Amino acid sequence: MTPGAPYRWRDESAIRAFVAQAGFGLLCVAEPDRVHVVHLPLLWLDDRRIGVHIHRANPIVRHLEGHHALIVVTGPHGYVSPDWYGLPDKVPTWNYLSAELRGPMARLGDDATIAQIDALSHDQEARLAPKPVWSRDKMTPDSFDRLLGGLIGFSMQVETMQGTAKLGQDKPEAARAGVADALEAGGNGELAALMRATMTGAAATGADIGADVA
Repeated sequence: MTPGAPYRWRDESAIRAFVAQAGFGLLCVAEPDRVHVVHLPLLWLDDRRIGVHIHRANPIVRHLEGHHALIVVTGPHGYVSPDWYGLPDKVPTWNYLSAELRGPMARLGDDATIAQIDALSHDQEARLAPKPVWSRDKMTPDSFDRLLGGLIGFSMQVETMQGTAKLGQDKPEAARAGVADALEAGGNGELAALMRATMTGAAATGADIGADVA
């Protein structure tokens, strides 16, 4: 889907928060022979750099260093039935939240790769509180060294980031409320909450939804 003007999400701070909360995305790089794609966990290293690690046997590895790539992160999404609008002559669609990050890739050294892995596990473990935090200190050094030997770290210098918040902003508020109610009744409460967050006028472009997805 090509995002129309009402759905363009331009708030970079909110997009960064959304990507950080998701912590998982799709890394893509185009080469003459094919488009190489891998799903992987990710972590902000700073405001403009994303860190990842990949198994060295993955074919995408040899196409990353110095090349431009795309990371796609997808959030809540769902089918929208025309019946839910309460309006005539509407068609089915799909509402969703997503972000795209683009920039060149650089290989990380061993120390930076270890730091990225440690930071990633700490970030995810902190979300499991009150469970005690797991760290690699619980592993024997030899076991971690063997694991590290199979991984290669990379960073993306994010040159552009853009998002799409397709949440029915082009529909009357009553119609959007009807869709949100139906989505929630069907078990898609996350998408319903995002739709309600944009039903204020000020958030019509999706610019103010960062707090609701972070």
